[in-house]
Amino acid sequence: MKFQDVISINDFGKEEIEYVLKTAKRLENELNERKILQYAKGKILATLFFEPSTRTRFSFESAMHRLGGSVIGFAEASSSSVKKGESLMDTIRTVEKYADVIVIRHPREGAARLAAEIAEIPVINAGDGANQHPTQTLLDLYTIKKEFGRIDRLKIALLGDLKYGRTVHSLAKALSYYDVKLYFVAPQGLEMPRHIVEEISDKLEITETNDLESVIPEVDILYTTRIQKERFPDPAEYNKIKGSYRVDLKLLERAKETLKIMHPLPRVDEISYEVDKTQYSAYFRQVWSGVPVRMALLGIVLGVVE
Repeated sequence: MKFQDVISINDFGKEEIEYVLKTAKRLENELNERKILQYAKGKILATLFFEPSTRTRFSFESAMHRLGGSVIGFAEASSSSVKKGESLMDTIRTVEKYADVIVIRHPREGAARLAAEIAEIPVINAGDGANQHPTQTLLDLYTIKKEFGRIDRLKIALLGDLKYGRTVHSLAKALSYYDVKLYFVAPQGLEMPRHIVEEISDKLEITETNDLESVIPEVDILYTTRIQKERFPDPAEYNKIKGSYRVDLKLLERAKETLKIMHPLPRVDEISYEVDKTQYSAYFRQVWSGVPVRMALLGIVLGVVE
C-alpha cells in the first residue's frame, strides 16, 4: 500500500483491511503514551473539500498533526480558484506541487478516481457523491472491533438512507469479507442499490426489510444513517420520506442489552438525544476511531509507517 491511492473499499482485500486496523491500534497505543509522534515530520497533507465536512476533515487534519506532519487545503470550493472556473484537473495538478498526499471530498461520483489518475502523489477519497467513503468504512470496522473484540459472528443492521448513503455502500462491501449477517432496513425507495446486494449476497446472509421493529431484537449493531436531503433531485420527495425512522428509548426496550448503535454523523432526527447517555451509544467513540485509522492510512501511503 506504500504510495498507493485509497479510492474505493473494492481496492482492499481482507488482508489489507486487517493490516490497516492492526496498524491503527498500534498507533493509538503509541499516541496514548506519547501524544505527538514524528512519523510524518516534514510531510504535508493537502485537504481538498469541495463538499461540507466536520468529522472527516478534522480527523484527517488531526491525524496528520499527530503524526508530526503539516496540513494545507480548503474547506469549501468557494475559497479556492474553483470559484473562478478552474477545473478539477488543474486544481489537482497545482496542489500536488505543494503536498505529499491529497485527501479529496467531492460531490461528483468518480471525482476521487479522476484525481488519482492525474496526481503523481497518493490520493485518498474522503467521499465522492453517493458512491464511496472507504476511510469511513475502515474506522467503522475499527469501532466494531473495539466494541466487540471481533467482527465475525455479529448481526448488523444498516438503517436509513441506503440508496444515497455512501458510508453504507462501502461498509456493506467490506463486511462481505467477514462471517456476519446483514439486515438492510430502509424506507421504500431508499433501499440498498441492487448491484451492491447482488455483489455480496453470495458471500453472506442478507435480510431486506422496511420494518425496524422486527429487526431490533435480533441485531448486535444498529448502524443508523440520516436521510441524505442533499442527494434528492426533488425536495418534495425528501419531505415525504424524512423522519421515517427514529431510534429512541421506547424502541430500545426490545433490543439486546449489548446492542451498540453506530452512526457516521451528522444526525438530524433519526436518533433521540436521550439515547446518547445509554449503554447502547457508540457513535461518539466511533468519531474518535477516525483519528488512529486515518493516521494509519496516511502513514502507510506516505511510506513512513510499516
